[in-house]
Amino acid sequence: MEEAQRDDVAAQHERLMESLRIHGRHYAELSRRFAAWLGLHSTDATAVLEIAAAEERGTPLSPARLSERIPLSTGATTALLNRLEAAGHITRVREHSDRRVITLRSGGHIQERADEFFGPLGHRLDTVMSQYPPQLLERFDAFMADLNSAMDTHLGEQDAAPPRSPGTPGDRTP
Repeated sequence: MEEAQRDDVAAQHERLMESLRIHGRHYAELSRRFAAWLGLHSTDATAVLEIAAAEERGTPLSPARLSERIPLSTGATTALLNRLEAAGHITRVREHSDRRVITLRSGGHIQERADEFFGPLGHRLDTVMSQYPPQLLERFDAFMADLNSAMDTHLGEQDAAPPRSPGTPGDRTP
């Protein structure tokens, strides 16, 4: 009996992980299509979305925070921001009392274009989520936070570990 329950739980975990992988693919495809729709490289569109989303949350990004969110080097981030600023998609503003601090702001048209592109999906997702009780959504929110925390920890450990060559077996010791 216990073995059957473990098998059921393992199968459920696999179904959930597969659903998360599918969601990730959908998210990546939507990002690619948004970039194409704007006529931007996917990295540029991702940066624009990160900047606009941070503004919407009331926590605008600095160039350093942006480079962490879309893992780019300082030089690559500067080149990206130069392209986006020249195209009028973003502005760099010195609005902090410390004038060395730069805040990234999206151009007004970016939020309008993002709303136009993602608005119908947002309505669909709101409709789906409205079918679930708030308590279940709170539990799902906690579940996702825990999964993201586990992934952050794993990625941090990988960053701290010395790199291995692709042909090196993972758990074997000489």
